[in-house]
Amino acid sequence: MRSLTEQDIRNSFINCSKGEAKRLAIPRDLDERPWGDLDFLGWRDPGAPDRSYLVTEREERFVGVTLRFPSSQRGFLHRSMCSLCLTTHPGGGVSLMTARKAGTAGREGNTVGVYMCTDLACSLYVRGKKIPQSGIRIEESLTMDEQIARTTGNLSAFLDKLYV
Repeated sequence: MRSLTEQDIRNSFINCSKGEAKRLAIPRDLDERPWGDLDFLGWRDPGAPDRSYLVTEREERFVGVTLRFPSSQRGFLHRSMCSLCLTTHPGGGVSLMTARKAGTAGREGNTVGVYMCTDLACSLYVRGKKIPQSGIRIEESLTMDEQIARTTGNLSAFLDKLYV
């Protein structure tokens, strides 16, 4: 992924108003992010524990999405799988993230949901740069490039649902 500036991020959001995009908390460590290892930039809002944000590159432009997830956490023995990267996590490591649809449908309250890694580190899990709390990822027969392509394809399918 190409590196992002604060202005790139604020201008990318498709499912919130320009005023909301102007007020949201942007990560302060953009210069330190491992851009070459990221398929999307994802972060949680430190001031709003139920909000997260995701920005990715689609068709040579940046697309940002505001996400919400429930604050309740599951027990440590319960395991869930991320729908994007297929990493399994114990407890609250995977959450149902919901996003308002773009345009009129979103203003009418319509949303789309996807189960995602709560820390939004899918890109790093797929590349083995971050280890899930359980200590391992399920071994797959796909190559890393194929797993990356699957993850970006799953993200793209989710984003497509925001426009329908």
